[in-house]
Amino acid sequence: MPILGCRHFNGYKPCGKSAICDSLCPQMSVPSSRILIVHLEALGAVLRSTALLPAIRRKFPGCHITWVTQKPAEQLLVNNPYIDRVLTTTQDDLLQLSALEFDVALMVDKGLKSAGVLKLTKADAVFGFTVDAASGVVVPATAAAGELWEIGLSNQKKFFENEKPETRLTHEALELGPWLRDEYVLRLTEDERNEAQARRAAWLGSGEWIVGINTGCSGAIPYKKLSIEGHRELVQRLTAIAGVRIVLLGGREDTLRNERIGHGISAIQSPTERGLRDGIVSVEACDIVVSGDSLGLHMAIALGKWSVAWFGPTCAQEIDLYDRGVHVLTQASCGPCWKRSCDRQPMCYDLVSIDQLVNAVLKGLDPKPQPRLGHDKSGEAAP
Repeated sequence: MPILGCRHFNGYKPCGKSAICDSLCPQMSVPSSRILIVHLEALGAVLRSTALLPAIRRKFPGCHITWVTQKPAEQLLVNNPYIDRVLTTTQDDLLQLSALEFDVALMVDKGLKSAGVLKLTKADAVFGFTVDAASGVVVPATAAAGELWEIGLSNQKKFFENEKPETRLTHEALELGPWLRDEYVLRLTEDERNEAQARRAAWLGSGEWIVGINTGCSGAIPYKKLSIEGHRELVQRLTAIAGVRIVLLGGREDTLRNERIGHGISAIQSPTERGLRDGIVSVEACDIVVSGDSLGLHMAIALGKWSVAWFGPTCAQEIDLYDRGVHVLTQASCGPCWKRSCDRQPMCYDLVSIDQLVNAVLKGLDPKPQPRLGHDKSGEAAP
């Protein structure tokens, strides 16, 4: 008789784990609880929240985890050994969600859309954030989320008083037990690892180090990237370091901009039009990554790279580099501000010290960093 509760059993075709489907199956795994994570956006924030997964497994050993996110963020969760099921906000996936029930829902996002996702299913307990149905405003689901909720409501607390990284604030808001500073969980497939090694060899040539410069950011806060002139100056300064090869990283929207940055100077153009997973491959091929507060930075952190992270409009203390990098802050007196539009001159990104960026890269080159695969340091084997 099939074990209906096994995490591998689907009820309509063989699971592929074993030739038998009964209580004697060596691959049988019956979850102790079913956990729902709802984190829809933004891309970098979704990747950062993978640091919650080891703690979730510690608090709920043997659990089955379903993560609901928004396209294309599901690509960041591919091959993640801690997640059993990934669903998106497409109509077909939400229909699947409506057929499921959960013991616990972990609501990371603060928004109506996430609350609407939760309405499509049933969870016995909710942690994180929810919405007051009468007023339509975001509220903490439990008292533990109060600190993170209040930080979001106060510029004074967010910009100047809070000293905790977002990973810790979210961990505590979800009541996941002792905070052990778990790392992001991002795993490449075997094909992706092979491509990263091939790409690295091609880019490195006779050099010793590859420094990737992530040149772009999302359109939500467009000031999280240096100017074209600033990037060109940084490239020229870094290429003067013996043995350093520079690779320009970015997405489809950065293609033409990267060509302008690299025009007439020594900079390798990475592929930019092959999607998120290929972007991860390019970051994996690098030793060091220089980036503003964007998805590229979170990829570098997840892959264990030495990360030189500069900050203008956003808060440096919210991003944990795990002792593998340097925060470089703008010299603008008005930052952080989190403004989506600004006409001040000079802009905050114009007041980021190129000297500090170069020195931060040099710090990462001594000793030479070793290429590392995406990992976590929870100390526990993934399920």
